[in-house]
Amino acid sequence: MSVLLDTAGGVATITLDSPHNRNALSRQLMTELSAHLAAAGRDPAVRAVLLRSSGRVFCSGADLGEARQAMTSEAPRALVALQRQIATLPRPVVVELAGPVRAGGLGLVGAADVVIAAASVTFALTEVRLGLAPSAISLSLLEKLTPRAAADVFLSGRTFDAAEAAAIGLVTRAVPDDELPAAVAATLAEMVQGSRQGLAETKRLLTAALVDRIDRDGDAAAERSAELFATPEAQRAMQAFLTRAKPPG
Repeated sequence: MSVLLDTAGGVATITLDSPHNRNALSRQLMTELSAHLAAAGRDPAVRAVLLRSSGRVFCSGADLGEARQAMTSEAPRALVALQRQIATLPRPVVVELAGPVRAGGLGLVGAADVVIAAASVTFALTEVRLGLAPSAISLSLLEKLTPRAAADVFLSGRTFDAAEAAAIGLVTRAVPDDELPAAVAATLAEMVQGSRQGLAETKRLLTAALVDRIDRDGDAAAERSAELFATPEAQRAMQAFLTRAKPPG
């Protein structure tokens, strides 16, 4: 199992648990995550969903090993579908970030309703350095970031911290590392007091623009992502990354 599900006190806790590849978005992880989200959405006892990770890394992005072997639109389409599933789930989704997030993993962050990050967490959209573009995850990120902020972090590929992520709208707030569990628990304690209908309908209001963007642009974004992964430049860069060599200029 790459993803775990536990339900207690009105909260479905979904834990990314694939430490061997730093919770990369493999086919298995995305399939299991989707199944657990669906189960949480159906459970009448659940008022909110907590998405978190085990290990040191929340999500390292695309599984580059799989991407090099299967150059189809299957993985990008699955990532687009996950963003839509999070956005349309009739329960608020809270993300707890205790470790770094890279590239495609930011799509899960962008689609969530509330994101609380430890101050030490770092972020980076590294696609531009691999001959790629954040096509699939732009669907949710462009709904959260200002155009200037998006241009900065998309084009530079630089690493930025949780305080900046909060300032540009990527996360809800950053808290000291030792306060993260309490901050997440307090947020969830408030949410579970909502009625199922109230939570679902309020979330529908909040995510309408994101869902419209995904429905309008999702197919094209997934196709473009697959096309870029298949290019010789991206293939060379991914191979260099996987072998820890310097990528081509």
